[in-house]
Amino acid sequence: MNWINTYVDDYYNWLREKTYIQKGTSTDWFLINTPFVGAFNDTIEIYAQKIGNQIILSDNGETMSNLELQGLHIQGSKKRRNILDSILLNYGVRNESDELKIDINVENFSQAKHNFLSAIIEINDLYVLSQHNVASIFKDDVRSYLESKDIIFTPDFISKGATGLEFNFDFQIAKKHSEIVIKSFNTINKSNLSTFLFAWDDIKPVREKTTKKEVKAIAIINDVEKEIRSEFLEALKSKSADYILWSERENKRSLNLVA
Repeated sequence: MNWINTYVDDYYNWLREKTYIQKGTSTDWFLINTPFVGAFNDTIEIYAQKIGNQIILSDNGETMSNLELQGLHIQGSKKRRNILDSILLNYGVRNESDELKIDINVENFSQAKHNFLSAIIEINDLYVLSQHNVASIFKDDVRSYLESKDIIFTPDFISKGATGLEFNFDFQIAKKHSEIVIKSFNTINKSNLSTFLFAWDDIKPVREKTTKKEVKAIAIINDVEKEIRSEFLEALKSKSADYILWSERENKRSLNLVA
């Protein structure tokens, strides 16, 4: 036996020593406490129930609940749902009302348990991975919001301004007598706010001359678990642009702006 076999055997022994099993006192479910680390640096627990030659593994809803507690809302984003569905399909896991489950034959227990743990670990990683794509994910949230209100819009709207430069806006809503350009801000600061206001100010006279409509601008700002500085909101008002705070998107004022 060479050195790598020894270390692999040590790893198997470690897995066995760190895996604890406990029978439920009032149910026929068994708790399997694994050595793998979950979302909050606690160990991942899975539950097993045997019915005939079938075994059901469940996470008791903890994986999806942990994502929600971290502020990552899967159901609010098509992109997140697609990623989640892809992971579940890859490992043969199903989602029942935010409880992850897998049905297996007794002879396939080892592989299925491994797949189930792999799925949980990968889904837990969605929170970390989302930090690299958080701006695009918030844009996707805004898109879902507009779609949920049956608002017809053009995504990634490009328009040329008076300076001859072309500017990109996340969404454009064309109404009978007006036109709205929208920019989503997961994080707003002096730099990106100034860029947005300059872009809108530059295209406004050109678009109004071309379409014979009033052109309006709306900044949709993510204020969930973050404080938006009042000076940014005042800057928007001073340029006659409007804004929707994400936490207030369902109130009457916000809906009137986009409806």
